[in-house]
Amino acid sequence: MALDLFVVLIYAAGMLLLGYFGMRKAKTNEDFLVAGRNLGPSLYMGTMAATVLGGASTVGTVRLGYVHGISGFWLCAALGCGIVALNLFLAKPLLKLKIYTVTQVLEKRYNPMARSASAAIMLAYALMIGVTSILAIGTVLQVLFGLPFWISVLLGGGVVVVYSAIGGMWSLTLTDIVQFIIKTVGLMFILLPICLYRVGGWDELVLKLPATAFSFTTIGWDTIITYFMIYFFGILIGQDIWQRVFTVKNEKVAQYAGSFAGIYCILYGLACALIGMAAHVLIPDLDNVNNAFAAIVKLSLPDGIRGLVIAAALAAMMSTASAGLLAAATTLTEDLLPKLRGGKQSSLGVNRLFTLLTGVVVLGIALVVNDVISALTLAYNLLVGGMLIPLIGAIFWKRATTAGAIASMGLGFATALLFMFKDGLDANTPIYYSLAVGLVSFVVVSLMSRRPNVVASAI
Repeated sequence: MALDLFVVLIYAAGMLLLGYFGMRKAKTNEDFLVAGRNLGPSLYMGTMAATVLGGASTVGTVRLGYVHGISGFWLCAALGCGIVALNLFLAKPLLKLKIYTVTQVLEKRYNPMARSASAAIMLAYALMIGVTSILAIGTVLQVLFGLPFWISVLLGGGVVVVYSAIGGMWSLTLTDIVQFIIKTVGLMFILLPICLYRVGGWDELVLKLPATAFSFTTIGWDTIITYFMIYFFGILIGQDIWQRVFTVKNEKVAQYAGSFAGIYCILYGLACALIGMAAHVLIPDLDNVNNAFAAIVKLSLPDGIRGLVIAAALAAMMSTASAGLLAAATTLTEDLLPKLRGGKQSSLGVNRLFTLLTGVVVLGIALVVNDVISALTLAYNLLVGGMLIPLIGAIFWKRATTAGAIASMGLGFATALLFMFKDGLDANTPIYYSLAVGLVSFVVVSLMSRRPNVVASAI
């Protein structure tokens, strides 16, 4: 175990070093927020895939595979399909806008009030994305090294906060590429084959698990549909993902490199689900299924190799944690803070400071939340329930008004919160009812309010 800890410490030191190199490249706000809008295909594909596949996608999908079998891959499949759709159909018009945040689209179509209202929702979403992966980091370090949970969160999350704050998007890009390589090798080419070997091979896995474990619908059609409603559409409008799109050199690179990233996400989901299935065979009576990933790593791998796979898992979690952190900080500094400063734009120093402060908030929230998939579901329910309808309306419906957009955002957001409180985070009702209420309020209030004299083009 000492060797594993040494490997993880080397990995953490490497991330901080890359953060330093990112700091040296981030000389302007555009460098800090969107890496100078100049990423080529390799960097873009790696950073896009790394951003999407974090703690919930890794630890969560292994847990889903443990419980439901191969159908646990649908969470990653929904994310991957969203990435493909975003890059094929929305990247080109988005890149023409030369903006930093999702909410700037709403301001172009509606007015500054709509931008401020949507920024509050986006901030809540981005914070929870960061929390989700910081929580996963803490869980893995706690189980594998026996550290108290709060120390695990502060140590693992602290590394993310530091390299994100000093170098912004350039630090995230450099660390994402290394993290993408490490998690691909560690999870798909080391952990998965070893797990299958420990089980006795594919034939033994088939013999030892029920047939339902190999059905792609065991998890339930209602859950599959809900995953697409939440995660597919969430990817299309999430600040953390759009901010990655804004880094790419041109739309052609976005379309083919982004599509490859989406396909990779689907394959990654299949690999993690299979790891969970192997864990079910090797550790059938696990007390807490949320610890399935950490438990199978601890059981199956020798010292040193275990450390590499732990680093691979941390790589997946850190990439998404840093994306959520920077997205939240960007929403603060670009959408909300200028309103409080009389329109004065944020400097590079202010962006660094608020990224650091946002990181402290994320660490604090992570100490009181205890389920990675629930935290991810909370984030996407709030985002999709509050912002999907107004954003689609901004692009496709000329009759949409600011009043309708704000009503939809407020009521959709409140409805999602209400049904999550009433029925629980795992229920399907929050997303369905919030979208229904958001759509009705958007259409009715828009039709009842004055038609805009000049319809701005959002995209």
